[in-house]
Amino acid sequence: MTEEQKLNEIRQRIDEIDRQVQDLLNRRAEAAQEVARIKLASDPNAVFYRPEREAQVLRAVKARNQGPLDDESVARLFREIMSECLALEMPLKVAYLGPEGTFTQAAAMKHFGHAVTTVPLAAISDVFQEVENGICDYGVVPVENSSEGVVSHTLDMFLNSTLRICGEVTMRIHHNLLGTCKDLQQIKVVYSHQQSLAQCRGWLDRHLPAVERIPVGSNAEAARRAARSGDAAAIAGAMAAELYGLGVLVPNIEDEASNTTRFLVIGQQAVPPSGDDKTSLLLSTRNEAGGLYQLLAPLADHGISMTRIESRPSRRGNWDYVFFVDINGHRDDPGVAPALDDLKRHAGMYKELGSYPKAVL
Repeated sequence: MTEEQKLNEIRQRIDEIDRQVQDLLNRRAEAAQEVARIKLASDPNAVFYRPEREAQVLRAVKARNQGPLDDESVARLFREIMSECLALEMPLKVAYLGPEGTFTQAAAMKHFGHAVTTVPLAAISDVFQEVENGICDYGVVPVENSSEGVVSHTLDMFLNSTLRICGEVTMRIHHNLLGTCKDLQQIKVVYSHQQSLAQCRGWLDRHLPAVERIPVGSNAEAARRAARSGDAAAIAGAMAAELYGLGVLVPNIEDEASNTTRFLVIGQQAVPPSGDDKTSLLLSTRNEAGGLYQLLAPLADHGISMTRIESRPSRRGNWDYVFFVDINGHRDDPGVAPALDDLKRHAGMYKELGSYPKAVL
């Protein structure tokens, strides 16, 4: 058998596999439509997006994967399949901190897939308001970066919001130097968000020490400005480069190779347990000696692992603080529920922000 004959045989096999995959995809979509019909028959306001169910599916996909595609690649493919099937049941509108081309939009796409309608908004408070008012089904907002710390505005919004945390997204953040010029020596100004400038400070000090750095509202805005000037550059992601027609002058200029941002998915629904969850809490101590120790003691007493704690001014008075706490486990888990009941009795203020699946992708 000649080489061409061998290749033709493989191509025919691929064509047959593609036909089978396409048939299975359509059968899956038909099953999703049947789910929608059953739900709507019993409840016209039925909830179709189930974060815990999607997390379980993606974990199962990764667990049974045998390669040669890696676990993350296969999970991303299934995320898009679920996204398209969900759109057949009930299309979702997802608000995010804009403008178009930001890392927050990329996080929304990573979590929900590309079959949702994403709505860019100018401020984190706007994202909360659109979801609270029911204009958008969910929102995506940044909450912390591995090198620059917490996004305080997001935490502060939970002080008065009725929304719940429904999920989380973690993204490795790769900052690129974007522009239209051919030589770095032509660059006179670099635009970017203040946090991105900070995350790339070392690279800028080494390679563009004399170039002016101007912070703007978002990396997408930086890219838009750089696109209008031949001697300006922007620090932004690949999505912004494509959107604004910019070349990648230097890729991955972040100082920390593991630079990661965590985003929260906010909505109005409580999420049932998925089997591998987090719970986020908003707490304050009683005004007494050892208040913080007594506040957190129930977690230790019940063997509950606390993964994060952040303090923020309470806005109720000078030097009065609240604490944002993440723990492992779901509110309804047998080991977690009694710990939270004890904690509630010791807290000056106690608010559950949500139990939700840990990031899968």
